[in-house]
Amino acid sequence: MSPHPRYPHVFQPLRINRLEVKNRIFMPAHTTNFGAHHLPSERHATYHRMRARGGVAMNIFEAVRVSENTLGRPQGVAGFLPGAVDAFRRVAEAVHEEGGLLLGQVCHMGRQIEGDFERTVSSSASRLRWSPTAYLPRDMRRWEMEEIRDAHVRTSLNLLEAGLDGIELHWGHGHLLQQFLSPLSNVREDDYGGSTENRMRFPLEVLAALRRAVGAETCLGIRISAEEFVEGGLHLDEACAIVARLVPERLADFIHVSHSAYHMSHSLGTQMADMALDPAPFRALPGAIRSVVRKAGSEIPVFTVCKYRGLEEVEAMLAAGEADMVGMARAHVADPELVAKHRDGREGELRPCIGCNQGCAQRLELNIALTCMVNPMAGREAEWPEPEADRAAVPKKVLVVGGGPGGAEAAWVAAARGHDVTLWERGERLGGQLALAPEMALRDDFRLLLDYQARRLAATGVKVVVSKAADAAAIRDFGADAVVLATGSAPQPMVLADGTAALTMEAVLANPNLLGGRVAVYDTTGDWAALGFIEHLATAGGDAGLGREVTVFTPVAGFAWRTTIYSTTSTRKRLREKGVAIRTLRAVTGFAAPKLTLEDVSTGTTEVLDGFDTLVACQHNRPEDGLEAELRALGLAPVLAGDCLTPRTALEAVFEGHRAARGI
Repeated sequence: MSPHPRYPHVFQPLRINRLEVKNRIFMPAHTTNFGAHHLPSERHATYHRMRARGGVAMNIFEAVRVSENTLGRPQGVAGFLPGAVDAFRRVAEAVHEEGGLLLGQVCHMGRQIEGDFERTVSSSASRLRWSPTAYLPRDMRRWEMEEIRDAHVRTSLNLLEAGLDGIELHWGHGHLLQQFLSPLSNVREDDYGGSTENRMRFPLEVLAALRRAVGAETCLGIRISAEEFVEGGLHLDEACAIVARLVPERLADFIHVSHSAYHMSHSLGTQMADMALDPAPFRALPGAIRSVVRKAGSEIPVFTVCKYRGLEEVEAMLAAGEADMVGMARAHVADPELVAKHRDGREGELRPCIGCNQGCAQRLELNIALTCMVNPMAGREAEWPEPEADRAAVPKKVLVVGGGPGGAEAAWVAAARGHDVTLWERGERLGGQLALAPEMALRDDFRLLLDYQARRLAATGVKVVVSKAADAAAIRDFGADAVVLATGSAPQPMVLADGTAALTMEAVLANPNLLGGRVAVYDTTGDWAALGFIEHLATAGGDAGLGREVTVFTPVAGFAWRTTIYSTTSTRKRLREKGVAIRTLRAVTGFAAPKLTLEDVSTGTTEVLDGFDTLVACQHNRPEDGLEAELRALGLAPVLAGDCLTPRTALEAVFEGHRAARGI
């Protein structure tokens, strides 16, 4: 077989123990929240099937819990329960039918599982919390460690009985075995604490027990965090020393190099690095580990992961000898056919991951099933196949009013299903309010979604009309069989108790000259738009930001409460570096520069602060929903999508636009 002309290294096969891997792309374990009664569901089977069909060589099933006191959320999947073998067998068969391999990642989460659902106690190497708001875990006794070791074995044997092709043992991400490895979480004074060798002892005991149980010819590897990115934690030099100690044991058939710890700091924010984070620090890790492996005389493969979006990046890593396989999780949430599209020269059709963390990481934190802003079909593959494969029984004339992310999604999906679609947008360009996002510092990647939707509109033949203001009569006269209203929302200035009107985000983004040097931001939304805007204000660098002195006020006891810790832990680090002050439980009641009047909502007292030039209020917009009543009065029944229903985020707008098109 001749090498692929563009990706010669990507499409080379690889042998891992007795497994023959057809290319160098795997889908790493990642939480989906698809579990049912702590077992894999049919939703899991379909999800993994579609990624294997799309060309992924090897799927790794999300963290399989090994004991009751690490189950966590109700959707957490266990491998030790009755019925586990049959449930996992269905997932394995689905992947195998598509020519892929399926490994299972076995894991005990340790201290970050507080047992609220199962009424269990969290355990760890030491009595140290992962978060200031967490309970103290129990420091494990020797007998408990033996039980957990044996639980890993029991679960792994069940997975292999179910037909899985191998096991990945989780030594990373701040879970239990990393809690023993890391000096950040292990301050034991017995044989399992102190030196690197002692801290390795329990993880090695578990790995050795697994090897004895599964045999020499079963694929068994580890996932390790090579860098925790937190002071006092596990760093690359010690991770290299751990790997150098591990390799001569000949226990692992691969080393999957990741990073981060479950620690309420920037470390956690690196685990699923969002669009604001440069991937360069993560790219340096696997090469260093691979160098140690090769110097030890071993040829076992080294895997790499985090924020790989296209095979161009993968090919570069493989060609440079920095890794042997590359994991792409969120990229495959966004596009299950990513590998096939690259292989077949269809890169222009790619649905890109934008690293927003809203459909994946945020829903993970909320114990809700995974989805994706750019791919609302993620996790719904059984009911929503690709639109071209879900042709409408009766083609219709469709009018979509509004060219924001919800309207654009509705238009191209309806057209792909065979409808004759026209899109009216009252502005001069598509994108709605989301078109402002790429103008903000560190939010450039939202442009990837807008560009993708524009390509799909063109490819599916949607007739796009811009600068077209729609009224009810024009819509009626157009004579559509179906009308989708995606008219969005409009900003409204916040009027304070003293009659003062604050600036809006939209006004400032359109005209930064409205700002003075010292800016007060009053956020009542806690949402992504406000978070990005705050950082944009504080970021210096010409077009990349405005470089203002920023203080944030919010009437609640938290900050950015409608986002996710998988992003905000890193964002807060950057805001601290930029000098952004955050003051909670403060309601802004008046402003007359330079004085800002506040109410301390905990006591009801008033305070006046000096030194502000500008006040910007982040509050929810007003829905632009007037056309709905007018159309219903004319006997039309439009379907609404996005902010015209009620203002939220682009995640909901895209989903509702997609759902509207499926219903036509």
